Amino acid sequence: MASINLIARDIGFGLSRDLRLLAAALAGRGHGVNISAIRRGKLRKLADPWLLRARSAARRLRGGGAIEFDVNLMLEEIRSDYLPLARRNVLLPNPEWFRPQDRQALGAIDCVFAKTRHAESIFAALGCAVAFIGFTAQDRYDDGIARERAFFHLAGRSRNKNTEPLLQLWRRHPHWPRLTVVQDPRSAQPAAPVLNIDHRIDHLDDAELRRLQNQHRFHLCPSQTEGFGHYLVEAMSVGAVALTLDAAPMNELVSADRGMLVPVAHTATQSLATTNYFDDADMEHAIERIIGLGDDECERLGNAARAWFLDNDRVFPDRLDAAIASLG
Repeated sequence: MASINLIARDIGFGLSRDLRLLAAALAGRGHGVNISAIRRGKLRKLADPWLLRARSAARRLRGGGAIEFDVNLMLEEIRSDYLPLARRNVLLPNPEWFRPQDRQALGAIDCVFAKTRHAESIFAALGCAVAFIGFTAQDRYDDGIARERAFFHLAGRSRNKNTEPLLQLWRRHPHWPRLTVVQDPRSAQPAAPVLNIDHRIDHLDDAELRRLQNQHRFHLCPSQTEGFGHYLVEAMSVGAVALTLDAAPMNELVSADRGMLVPVAHTATQSLATTNYFDDADMEHAIERIIGLGDDECERLGNAARAWFLDNDRVFPDRLDAAIASLG
C-alpha cells in the first residue's frame, strides 16, 4: 500500500469535497492518507513553503532523506514546494481552471489523473502521461421525501451553470411548473419575483439542500463546462430526471437513456476547456418534453440514473487504486 499526500486548497467549496471523497476512497483500499490542506491567508501562503523546507531539512538531518510520501496527489494546481516530498507527483486537474503557470510546470508531473474522458484527451494532447480514474459524488438519496413534479437548479457560487439564461427563459413562461434555484449571494443577479420561481439566494444547511434535491423530480444542470459535475451526479444519485447540455464532459454522465440532453448552440473557451451555451428554443422544447413525461417514464429515467450512480461509485475506488499502482 502507498502513502498518499493529498494537496489542495481547503476553503469549504468544491476542492474540499474532493479531498474528502479521495481520502475515503484511498483509505478504503488500505492506503495511508495525509491531507495537506492549503487555507486562506497571506501568512499561511508565506509560512507553508518555509515549513515544508524546514520539515525536509529535519528529515535529512535524521538521515531519512527528503521523501515523506510515495505519491503527492495535487488537486487543480501544481504546488512546486511539495514536489520533493514524494517519489511520484500526480496532478488531478480541472481543465477550466488550469493556469498558464501550471502548464509550464507540467514537466515535473509524473502522471495526470483525469476525472473525465474530456480531461483525458486534453492532457494527452499536451504530451502528459494520463490515467483515467473518473470520480464520484456524495450519495444524496432519501426515499423518505416525496417527489414533486417541479424543477430544481443548484447554481451555488459557480458562474458556469448557465443560470441567468435559464432564469430569463423561465420568466417568459409563467405557466411552467415551479423552478427552485439555490444560488450563492456573490453570484446571484436578483430580479423582480415571479410566481413560478423560488430563487433562494442564500447559504442553505446541508439538511435543507438534501431535502430540496430529493423533493424535486427534475434537475436542470445546463453547465457550460465541468471539471467533473458534482451537482449532476448528485442529481442522478437521488433518481432525478437530470437535464444537461449534449457536450463533453456533461454527456459522459447523462445520456438519453438516463436523462435529457439539450443541443449546444455555440461555444467559447475557458482556459483548456470548451464552454457551451444553449439556444432558448432548444431549451424550451426540452422543458416541454420533460413536463409531458408520464410518471412511469420519470421512474424509468430516474432509476437508470441512480443505477449508473451506484455502479460508478462502486468502481471509482478500484480505478483510483489501479492508477496509483501503475505509478510504480
